Amino acid sequence: MVSITQYNLDKIENLLLDLGYKVRYEKGNFRTGACVIQHTKVIVVNKFSNLEIKINSLVQLLREFEVSKEDLNDDKQWTFYKSLIKKKEG
Repeated sequence: MVSITQYNLDKIENLLLDLGYKVRYEKGNFRTGACVIQHTKVIVVNKFSNLEIKINSLVQLLREFEVSKEDLNDDKQWTFYKSLIKKKEG
């Protein structure tokens, strides 16, 4: 799993941006830390969540998306994406 840092949150946001998603931080009643607005490419993240919940919520959403190597700008992003969606083995 990725370490819980602001730098990694920024990298995840950039990855989602390259996939065509806009990430917004707003207050609201969330059962989870983030959600995709129906039929759009907008992800709303609970701005009051801590850094760990924000990162884990975005990674969980990424696991639900179908992403190919061609969707991303470069090999570094593809490698980062693959490391995010890799299930923890144990």
